[in-house]
Amino acid sequence: MLARLIQFALTQRLLMLLVVILLAGGGWVAFQNTPIDAFPDVSTTQVKIIIKAPGMTPEEVESRITAPLEVEMLGIPSMNMLRSISKYALADITVDFEEGTDVYWARQQVAERLTGIWGDLPTDVDGGIAPLTTPLGEMFMFSLDGGDLDLRQRRDLLDWVIRPALRTVPGVADVNALGGLVRTFEVVPDNARMTARGISLDQLREALRGNNRNDGAGRLNDGEEVLVVRTEGAITRLEDVGDIVVRPDPTRPVRIADVAEVHSGSLTRYGAVTKDGKGEAVEGLVLGLRGANASQLVKDVRAKLDELAPGLPDGVVINVFYDRGKLVSQAVGTVTKALSEAILLVVILLLLFLGNLRAALSVALVLPLAALATFILMHRFGMSANLMSLGGLAIAIGMLVDAAVVVVENIITQLAEKDRSRLPRLHLIYRAAREVAVPMTSGILIIIIVFLPLLTLRGLEGKLFIPVALTIVFALSASLLLSLTVIPVFASYLLGRVSHKEPGLVRLLQRVYMPTLEWCLKHVKLVVGM
Repeated sequence: MLARLIQFALTQRLLMLLVVILLAGGGWVAFQNTPIDAFPDVSTTQVKIIIKAPGMTPEEVESRITAPLEVEMLGIPSMNMLRSISKYALADITVDFEEGTDVYWARQQVAERLTGIWGDLPTDVDGGIAPLTTPLGEMFMFSLDGGDLDLRQRRDLLDWVIRPALRTVPGVADVNALGGLVRTFEVVPDNARMTARGISLDQLREALRGNNRNDGAGRLNDGEEVLVVRTEGAITRLEDVGDIVVRPDPTRPVRIADVAEVHSGSLTRYGAVTKDGKGEAVEGLVLGLRGANASQLVKDVRAKLDELAPGLPDGVVINVFYDRGKLVSQAVGTVTKALSEAILLVVILLLLFLGNLRAALSVALVLPLAALATFILMHRFGMSANLMSLGGLAIAIGMLVDAAVVVVENIITQLAEKDRSRLPRLHLIYRAAREVAVPMTSGILIIIIVFLPLLTLRGLEGKLFIPVALTIVFALSASLLLSLTVIPVFASYLLGRVSHKEPGLVRLLQRVYMPTLEWCLKHVKLVVGM
């Protein structure tokens, strides 16, 4: 089978060159579309439920929210672990699933259970399933500084201008707003005035609830035109709250401002954000979707912030203090540098030991082609380019040229004896590749088999080391296939007249090696004893 593969490649050389062009194009496209991150995602498939319960103590949160939710979540298929945290006014439930569970299916199961029990929870709670992100999903952090805005105005700017814009960026799961003061309209009842006018708290609540909306009122036909009628009752200003009528009366209606104090306030805070020890600040935290391309996401977020910058109030600036893109570029840059240096050293050594520039070039061509084939397979299997997967490619660089070196060196040997054999050039190349095909394939397969146990790892260690093993297996398999097909074709075009004379470095090493070998063969007992 190997002989037929080599024969097919040499008889269809133009087809092989076309395959190389397609491989290069496909590899480049796969590289551009492969997610780039600093490290592999080691988190499990999990779904988080966040429930806010204003005013409740941790004991109440545990008994009235967390415990019922945990009981409801029991029995979900493929669930691996269920854990929760109950804090003041907050319940955090995490449902972990088995490896390989589809995250969308898991979220659907949790959502169905949550819908079933939501009616039994306290009426004033809110929240639900957290965004589709991971514990490593924090991609970008920034603060709003400068200008004459106070903490409430900065939080308004973040909540109503910046956050909605950033959530439109592809790959963003959510944007958390931290710090500052969240604006509220507060109504403080005056018991004396309420008693004097006979107004109860229930009437006050009902007036607020029923007078904060716009309603349609049909339409009026005016000839060929139609006028849409509506009533505007939604609260837009603080004064609108005070003007709400609690008890209608033809002469003296009772309004909220008559029985309560209305003013601007802020939600109760459970923490704060400080910056540089100079006081409070307002922070935005961008969370990436599970499996998102971290490098591209950060670029898009920066582009969106640059787009928003001209429309910000005078003096207000967005200061970025965490950018996953820098970590990604440093991690990937370190591996890329090591990869480039390894390729350069391999080419230099090939040139020194083969003693022929064209032969060294024929062998070196397997490096970029095997790397491009590896990226195609990585993209096909949904792997990201990170410190571990690219590290596996860097580890395999030295092994990628093994098969090609054996093929090219044997081709040089056969071509040097061409005058004696008087065989066609392509037949000599075919015979040279066929002679070493079986031992070469066996050697590469043995190396691949060594890495196969890493593919059986599970859990955290599997997520860390399986990308390394897969990348090495992909690269070695690609190099073996290329060495049997493409490298003989390249050699047929690049190698001209060759000399059987050994390169200078090899002859120098032979002068040292041969006497040493002869001495060892004459003193076998001593060598074995040593």
